[in-house]
Amino acid sequence: MGRKIFISYKYADNDVENITGNPGLWYNCTVRDYVDVVVETLKDKTDHIYKGESDGEDLSQLENSTIWEKLKNRIYDSTLTIIMISKGMREKYKAEKHQWIPQEISYSLKEVSRKDKNGNPVTSKTNALLAVILPDINGKYDYFTSNRTCCSTGCTFYQSNSHLIFSIMSRNMFNHKNPDTDACDVGQTIYHGDCSYMYCVKWSDFVGDMESYIDKAYEIQVNQDDYNIQKEV
Repeated sequence: MGRKIFISYKYADNDVENITGNPGLWYNCTVRDYVDVVVETLKDKTDHIYKGESDGEDLSQLENSTIWEKLKNRIYDSTLTIIMISKGMREKYKAEKHQWIPQEISYSLKEVSRKDKNGNPVTSKTNALLAVILPDINGKYDYFTSNRTCCSTGCTFYQSNSHLIFSIMSRNMFNHKNPDTDACDVGQTIYHGDCSYMYCVKWSDFVGDMESYIDKAYEIQVNQDDYNIQKEV
């Protein structure tokens, strides 16, 4: 208990696998359906979950100032930000500073001072960061992660510089100050251990054991001084 979670996601992205049990082309499963599963699973295991957009609320067209007014109170006292990575999460032709997911991530990573009811300053701490990779409409994850077979070592590959995610996410991957690395037999760099501040997990793994992956994100947060955390959009 004592954990407050903020979930950042693209509300209406429907390029995701249908997990609702509602068959047929008439029903479009969206990222929100995945968020609902997380909320239902964790409802008795955390103090509160802030879901970003409420049901029927679309923040994607709003200016930054309006987004902050709606979201900053939800983000301020959270301790973990869960980012739902989906294939259509980023609007290609809109500047990142005008898209609310990177703004939410940035705000959750910053140390923000406010006054409590007694007028005393209270400063928020940098949130833990957990990225949950959702399957696309065909049930595939390879738009962002895959298992490589190019050498005998074998490894998990992440598209950390993918145009599908936001730069603040890319810059919080493989950002350990002293990473444990070596080279595979084809000369590519392999990272070991907790090399990224933004811990990534596939939905298929996360859904069966959410608490352990949340614990891992908090474990990394405790050691945040070991990372070059990027907090600006």
